[in-house]
Amino acid sequence: MRIAIVNKDRCQFKKCGHECINFCPRVRTGDETVVIGEDGKAVISEELCVGCGICIKKCPFDAIMIIGLPEELDNPVHRYGANGFALYGLPTPVQGKVTGILGPNGVGKSTTVNILSGIMMPNLGKDDTNWDEVLEIYSGSGMYEYMKTLSEGNIKASHKPQYVDNIPKAVKGKVSKLLNKADERGIMDEMARKLEIEHVLNRDIKDLSGGELQRVAMAACVGREADFYFIDEISPYLDIYQRINSARIIQELAETSAVMVIEHDLALLDQLADTVHVAYGIPAGYGVITQPKGVRVAINQYLHGFLAEENVRLRTEAIGFEEHPPREQKDIPTLLEFSRFTKKYGDDGFELVVGSDTLGNEIKQGEVIGIVGPNGIGKSTFVNILAGEETPTTGSLETDLNIAYKPQYLKGDYPVKVRDFLRGINTKFDTSYYQTEIIKPLQLDGLMDRILTELSGGELQRAAIAACLGKNAELYIFDEPSAHLDVEQRALATRVIRRFAENNNVTAMVVDHDIYMIDMLSERLVVFEGQPGVIGEVHGPFGMREGMNLFLKNLNITFRRDDETRRPRVNKPDSKLDRQQKSVGEYYYALE
Repeated sequence: MRIAIVNKDRCQFKKCGHECINFCPRVRTGDETVVIGEDGKAVISEELCVGCGICIKKCPFDAIMIIGLPEELDNPVHRYGANGFALYGLPTPVQGKVTGILGPNGVGKSTTVNILSGIMMPNLGKDDTNWDEVLEIYSGSGMYEYMKTLSEGNIKASHKPQYVDNIPKAVKGKVSKLLNKADERGIMDEMARKLEIEHVLNRDIKDLSGGELQRVAMAACVGREADFYFIDEISPYLDIYQRINSARIIQELAETSAVMVIEHDLALLDQLADTVHVAYGIPAGYGVITQPKGVRVAINQYLHGFLAEENVRLRTEAIGFEEHPPREQKDIPTLLEFSRFTKKYGDDGFELVVGSDTLGNEIKQGEVIGIVGPNGIGKSTFVNILAGEETPTTGSLETDLNIAYKPQYLKGDYPVKVRDFLRGINTKFDTSYYQTEIIKPLQLDGLMDRILTELSGGELQRAAIAACLGKNAELYIFDEPSAHLDVEQRALATRVIRRFAENNNVTAMVVDHDIYMIDMLSERLVVFEGQPGVIGEVHGPFGMREGMNLFLKNLNITFRRDDETRRPRVNKPDSKLDRQQKSVGEYYYALE
């Protein structure tokens, strides 16, 4: 069984001369496999298509996909017209539980939330579906009662959007006005305290940082009276403490409601979900939602790349976690050495203190350094000073290094093609190395003709990473490269950055809150301590164990490694293992 997907935005018949039609072998037999639809775009008959792939190769705009489906797939839950995206299966909201969805971007998350929240009716892949047909499909299943209530219009849903950066474009005014309007449960004062956003209530929404926007969006979602809460990625821009705090709020919410969460931070998903549905497929082509699995089983199967119950292989290689043996530092040239300097904002503003008067801090050539710490503690200020974007108030940081910097907040406000954008800022674009080691692994080859302003958050993030790596520099700084990337994209971005540093003997510094990414990427760690918004102190670089022990001790969190995949897992607070690790001072994995 196969489906044909035609991207209507890319199909340009007037420009290509109908190449996909002219070269289709079925034309010779008189069968019209590929025809022009009423809108002037290609329409492919899935019944007549033999899957030869010629139309795909002949289309100069990459508008066509012919996809072979797993044999067991039949009758989609929803399809966007002829040759449109198809969704197979739906996750099941369960009262009193947190249901997780784990999978790549572009395989039906938005369609899922639109169906389950009642915005659209599942059409079962037909043009004239009605609710009676839908209910017949789900008769006798655990989804029947939910779908029946949905068909009657009695499901009220609350949705926290994925891209909180867009909130200031849609909502104007003060934070308090937005939250008071959303406070149908009368809990906003409590939420403001728990999410630590009391200090922003009188601020304008357009003046909030990414982390503040994320927590305000969370408060607005939780404050509404609803039967079904859909939370799309809570982790971007939040530090580890804020993520775990948000997880506790979500778990409390699930005591009286059905909650569904999409999350790419596996440590967070592992902690907050009761069951997990794995989503797989081909982005923009089709998506499949599996039956619910135990959290540990679902995450481990996803990392291994093989779903045992479905007998489906997601990828040829597993996503692995390794403990990196420390390099012998004395034989490695020093790239940058700095002693104490500070940065002060006004008389009563935030102060960043870096290094000490007696001990020099060294960054070695060719290493990858992770940077961790709470939000508002000065991490971005530190990398801005390293990058030459800001200057210290006292002391100095003198360097003639060439530095490439990917900022935390990305602005894709240039109406140019991705190809022209990347080619315009570096001379490496057309080299085989850049195409093979950066463009293809970051899955950017299919985005080359897209306009920068039209990219999603994850697409823009990958383009920004590629742009940074395309510059000639000795030090590459990445501020939150994991934001809006799914699990596989994070693993690929991690591999690209690490391989680039090793192959070119250059240094990379990565600021991120995803422990999985930091664990896979870093050789040493810089740790930030202090009081957010008041003072930040920079310590290190340390070895990974010493640095993570210091960082996690400040957060009062312990991690363990999964026996099967060796991935990091958060210990439940006050559990036996949590108490045992704290008693011996091993917050970052117990020594085996």
